[in-house]
Amino acid sequence: LTRPSVPQLADSEFSPVFRLLTIFAYGTYADYLAEAANLPPLTEAQKNKLRHLSVVTLAAKIKCIPYSMLLEQLQLKNVRQLEDLVIEAVYADVLRGSLDQRNQRLEVDYSIGRDIRREELSTITRTLQEWCQGCEAVLSGIEEQVSRANQHKEQQLALKQQIESEVANLKKTIKVTTAAAAAATSQDPEQHLTELREPAPGTNQRQASKKTSKAKGLRGSAKIWSKSN
Repeated sequence: LTRPSVPQLADSEFSPVFRLLTIFAYGTYADYLAEAANLPPLTEAQKNKLRHLSVVTLAAKIKCIPYSMLLEQLQLKNVRQLEDLVIEAVYADVLRGSLDQRNQRLEVDYSIGRDIRREELSTITRTLQEWCQGCEAVLSGIEEQVSRANQHKEQQLALKQQIESEVANLKKTIKVTTAAAAAATSQDPEQHLTELREPAPGTNQRQASKKTSKAKGLRGSAKIWSKSN
C-alpha cells in the first residue's frame, strides 16, 4: 500500500481491487461480505486467509473468543469447520492457543500483528504513553521500597553498634571494679578471686583433728567395755 503505484488504483478502473487489498491489510471477512457485490470474488484459499486474519483481529481485542462469535464473524456452518480453520491458522503460525471444547471458546496465547491505519497511530501513541507512565509509577514504588529498606538497615546497624559499645563499657566497668577490690585487700586480682573460690586455710586441719579425736574416743570406750567384760 505504500508503493506509489498502488494508491493510484483507488481512482482508476481497478478501484475494487484496491479496496479488496485494503480489506486484506486492515479488514475482516465480515467487511468483505458487506461489500462482496462490488468486489472481486475470492477463491477458497483467499477466503480462508481472510478468515485467519479476522481471527487475528479478534485476538487483538479478546483473548478468550467464544465459538459463537467466531461462527458469526467467519460465516462458518458448524464447530467442526471452525476448529479445522483454527488448527490451520496454528500450523501456519498465524496464532497460538488452544481450543476449549468444554467451554466452547478459543484461548489465544499469541497472534501475529496486522497493518496499521494512519488514523490508528494516535491511539497507539496514547496507549504507549499510558504504558510508560505505568512503568514510571512502578519504578517509583520500587525506589521507595529500596529507600525504606536502606533506612531500616542503617537503623539496625546503629542499634548493633550501640549494643556492642554498651557491652564493651560494661566489661571495662567489671574489670575496673575487680581491680579496685583487689587493691583494697593488697592482693593480686586473680589471687583474690582464687581465694574466694578456695576454702580458708586451717579448715581442713581442724576437721581432721576433730575426726581424729572422735576416733580416739571411740577406741578408748572400746577398751573400757572389754575390761568390764
